Amino acid sequence: MTIVDRQRLRRLGSTELVYLALAGVLAVGAVLVAVDGGNLFGTANLVDMLTRSSLLGFVALGQTFVILCGSLDLSVGYVMALCSLIGATTMAGDPAKVPLGIAAVLVVAAGIGLVNGLIVSVLKVNPFIATLGVGLIVKGYLDTNYKGPAGEVPGMFQQFGYSRIGFLPVSTAVMLVAVVLGILYLRRSRTGYHMFAIGGSQEVARLSGIRTGRVMVTAHVLCAVAAGIAGLLIAARFGTGSALVYGSGYDLDSIAAVVLGGTLLMGGRGSIAGTLGGVLILAVLDTVFNILEVDPFFKDVLRGVVIIAAVAIYARRQIDRRASRPRFGPGGNGGLPRDPAPDEPVPAGQGADR
Repeated sequence: MTIVDRQRLRRLGSTELVYLALAGVLAVGAVLVAVDGGNLFGTANLVDMLTRSSLLGFVALGQTFVILCGSLDLSVGYVMALCSLIGATTMAGDPAKVPLGIAAVLVVAAGIGLVNGLIVSVLKVNPFIATLGVGLIVKGYLDTNYKGPAGEVPGMFQQFGYSRIGFLPVSTAVMLVAVVLGILYLRRSRTGYHMFAIGGSQEVARLSGIRTGRVMVTAHVLCAVAAGIAGLLIAARFGTGSALVYGSGYDLDSIAAVVLGGTLLMGGRGSIAGTLGGVLILAVLDTVFNILEVDPFFKDVLRGVVIIAAVAIYARRQIDRRASRPRFGPGGNGGLPRDPAPDEPVPAGQGADR
């Protein structure tokens, strides 16, 4: 690789790199599946990839908001399980109760997110401990009151989990709409700008007049609501609520997708578009592993290697970029500073890579 090529690669934002990696994973996966005698881009495999991405996509979308603020949420798996049960038991097989079931799920999920946000922002509890504690409280409630599946989802609402438009599942289409809305929210709203500012430096954001507590609570509420929607999708697919969903690892998978998508775990820089790319990479990997019948334990090892390699590349690019940054402007001592690079955090009220 020439010096010019390296410079061009460094100028690429993390989001562009994620989609380049996605194209590479698709190409390698297609070759491996073809050698095994299959077709990765067959309708059944495409539907499988997109279906996998829809469920994780909702959770990772919400997780992006809190991670951008320098927080995280380990309660999302428990929220999903609880919301699937609340939605199914409220609907009780009656199509007329579908709106009530959806409303109940959104209210409960928002309430849990509100509690998470208040514990983190008001009580100043570490988000890892706070959200894990809230999640364990929800787990205790689920284990005490639900010994198995409960409730019934009407056939009309089950179409949300199974119907397709061509090879595109309806659930994936809804998830993509949610992603677009999330991107617009971060780019066009004041709260979206403030999330980047808080992730860059919460103290600087506070001194700049940003109500950091309110923004942090908003991020946690949005994260919990996204997990609640994922719980509704689970209920639609199963036809009933399930308390065992919290053991599926969506909490850690969502964090992995966000980090794989180029969002810094410390907050302040990232994008929802990048998160979508991370979700798609994990979905493609899972589909390829299933087609090739890879051992489940070895599959987790490979996924871990991919995630670590991606984060290492991001970290290396940041080190290289800072090392090549001129100390003074083009005019020598006292030169004007350059504009920030696309991946750099910016002060409150200015743009960022999102």
